[in-house]
Amino acid sequence: MLQRIQTLWLFLSTTMIFALFLFPYLQIFNAMGTPKVIKVTGVYENVGGQIVKTADFTLITIVTVLLALLPFVVIFLYKERKRQIILCYVTIALIVAYSFWLASTAQQVLGDLRLQFQNYGLGIIFLPLSIFFIIMALRGIRSDIRLLKSAERLR
Repeated sequence: MLQRIQTLWLFLSTTMIFALFLFPYLQIFNAMGTPKVIKVTGVYENVGGQIVKTADFTLITIVTVLLALLPFVVIFLYKERKRQIILCYVTIALIVAYSFWLASTAQQVLGDLRLQFQNYGLGIIFLPLSIFFIIMALRGIRSDIRLLKSAERLR
């Protein structure tokens, strides 16, 4: 029963990271009033009524896919719970580092523009949610370990 719950948490974590491809994490308007959207795939601007990709983030895109697959891989290590715990902590550390990388990339794109609360897109919520789901999976893994230890004591 507990294995299913932690699998759900890890799957939700993977889904949150993949959702970064759909939703922007920053939306700004430049001095001329044209919108600029920053996603993990690149920078999109409205040029002449058309949405045009003005900058490409190939490396960020590849790292996003790899980072999203890491919690999914942890699901299949259910027989090695200690390795699951280690990989969960590594995933959390990588997500935090990835968040700083996204912030520095956005700062390079923005230059001297100041961010306000309304500039943040829906994508900014997904990384903290992913970390929360991994922490919930860690709680499930630890409760599995406690359950197995108590069952071994009864033998």
